Amino acid sequence: MSRTSTESRSDTRAIRGWLMAIAGLIALMVLVGGATRLTESGLSIVEWKPVTGTIPPLNAQQWNEAFDGYKAIPQYRELNAGMTLHEFKTIFWWEWSHRLLGRIIGAAYLLPFLWFMWRGMMPAELKRRLWLIFGLGALQGAVGWWMVASGLTARVEVSQYRLATHLILALLIFAAIVWTVRRLSIRRAAPAPWRLRVTSAVLLGMVFLQLYLGALVAGLRAGRVYNTWPSIDGGFIPSGARLFFEQPWWRNLFDNTLTVQFNHRMVAYALWIVAILHAIDAVRARVGAGGAVWLAIVLTIQATLGILTLLHQVPIVLALVHQGVAIIVLTLAVAQCERLSAERSSARAGRLSLARAD
Repeated sequence: MSRTSTESRSDTRAIRGWLMAIAGLIALMVLVGGATRLTESGLSIVEWKPVTGTIPPLNAQQWNEAFDGYKAIPQYRELNAGMTLHEFKTIFWWEWSHRLLGRIIGAAYLLPFLWFMWRGMMPAELKRRLWLIFGLGALQGAVGWWMVASGLTARVEVSQYRLATHLILALLIFAAIVWTVRRLSIRRAAPAPWRLRVTSAVLLGMVFLQLYLGALVAGLRAGRVYNTWPSIDGGFIPSGARLFFEQPWWRNLFDNTLTVQFNHRMVAYALWIVAILHAIDAVRARVGAGGAVWLAIVLTIQATLGILTLLHQVPIVLALVHQGVAIIVLTLAVAQCERLSAERSSARAGRLSLARAD
């Protein structure tokens, strides 16, 4: 069905607004997930009920049953023995809110998506991309339960490996939506030098690596130890014997709190330096300068927040601000990489425009 130019522009605005709302909801869910982790609430619901789990306990008997389920896992026995029902309700509501928000995001994504397709408002390429994002969202729900399940039998917390996978998948979905929103904008831009395109892609990759390392730090509670800066364990670079004492050596990259925190620091330094150099290059080339400078500025703020969070031994409010700014950093990195990824013109951007829907 052909659509007029005015209808196409209106369709584009509607779809971009919808996707931006979804991105905002995902950012909120990441923050709620961070609060759930910081308050040790993630194991308070020991069953996965995708549909009926939407309804929380409604009476005393149901609350006692939910509490009894929590009492059966190692976290209660080893960390929270003697917890009252009132205290249990506090951690329950954090986890329930996190799961409910995931369900809301699923509905807020799927229902408008189906409506837009029914109205013939999307070209085939955009539909394929959005179906892929929806598939990643469905996978995220399963990964979330896979993560929770790791803490229900032999551990008192979830696996840091699974926690990091859960977070990175959420942020990958977020980044894909941000990229798609930008590609729906028809704009002209000067071609970027190859070195700027390369460094913007490197920056985006480094941001994801740093986010993964941050998740490992959170999963291991590694931010609550070695609370000095710029030294760590008595020096700027700890001894090799302390960094790599576990066998095989690669396990230290994931299980050794010193090594994980050290890697998080080193990647932060490298990321900041690359961002500064990228900004200087972009200003000189007069291409993508605004995005590059903002990315460098926000990365500087983020590094400062990371240091303060470490020195104060991870207070909840400061830790959540640090996580929130990380999402802003990712948004800016995605936008900068997309901006410089290729020369765009109205004809190129039109491949994702809504001038014609299948």
